[in-house]
Amino acid sequence: MPKNEKPRGIRLTLELFKLLQKLKVENDHREKILGVSFNPHRLVFCNTKGNIMAPTEITRALRRCLKAANLPDIRFHDLRHSHATILLKENVHPKIVSARLGHSKINVTLDLYSHLTDSIEGIAVNHLYGLLE
Repeated sequence: MPKNEKPRGIRLTLELFKLLQKLKVENDHREKILGVSFNPHRLVFCNTKGNIMAPTEITRALRRCLKAANLPDIRFHDLRHSHATILLKENVHPKIVSARLGHSKINVTLDLYSHLTDSIEGIAVNHLYGLLE
């Protein structure tokens, strides 16, 4: 649940949507085998017993994935920053990025990611140059 306790939705890529559907099918299958006591809270991500995952479980799983992909070790929360940084560098409007992050105001996003201003401005200048050619 977000800090302001208001649920919100975000659009998913088709690949992520399919992955979440597959996960639901797997969880439903486990529930059929193990009974209603498996995942009583209807969690999307749960441990093998159907309970809330401990932060250490999530951290270990992330480290395994990063190692398998030959990527540097980062904190789980850094994925949020990576998401925002990639979108901003790809010239996605900051208001869209702000909404995806759940920021109440666009200024929060712009302040947090102001270090990207130079590289984003360079992209904008190159884009403008291409349009004027």
